[in-house]
Amino acid sequence: MDSGPQKEEQRIVDFLFEIGTMRKLARMHRQTLLTDDFSDNIASHSYRTAIIGWHLAKMEAADPYKTVMMCLFHDVPEARSGDHNWVHKKYVKIFEEEIIKDQLGALPYSDLKEMVNEYHIRESKEAVIAKDADLLDQILLLREYEMQGNKEAINWLGGKDGKKINAQLANLHSESGRTLAAEALLRSPSAWWSDVWTPKNRES
Repeated sequence: MDSGPQKEEQRIVDFLFEIGTMRKLARMHRQTLLTDDFSDNIASHSYRTAIIGWHLAKMEAADPYKTVMMCLFHDVPEARSGDHNWVHKKYVKIFEEEIIKDQLGALPYSDLKEMVNEYHIRESKEAVIAKDADLLDQILLLREYEMQGNKEAINWLGGKDGKKINAQLANLHSESGRTLAAEALLRSPSAWWSDVWTPKNRES
């Protein structure tokens, strides 16, 4: 039975519940990377992408707020379409504009939909940086899988002979993105705790 038009707060709460489902959406490169890493979902990917985007925005003198918001929301349409790897993309058409209109158009704040559209047009500095952040998160993830011995991840990163061009690295547009990517390819994923660990608990 139709209860009439939704109130603003109802539309917002419904959207928040929808966003929560992104924690349950596994990223589909699991199929081709031959991994069962269920900690890598759309929500966790969006979170680190936003952290990367904030740093890139600072390094590139762009708007950090706008960049972070684009990073957080860049995959929100996948709550309705699901994620697709590069095999799926050959056979599946996604009506992303329609999803964004239906998903965000009913919300009381139009600037959110405008920012998501701006990200997909990819003309502003912040949109370019947000996409670089998306690609950088994939490079970091591949390095983490490489350390775990995932041979497919090694191949995606460039192969043991280094002759294969990494797709993410090749598509980075910002100087800061390329700089961080180069460092990520050299730095161990465990380096962050190498100067922190201790065999003894603190006493005071």
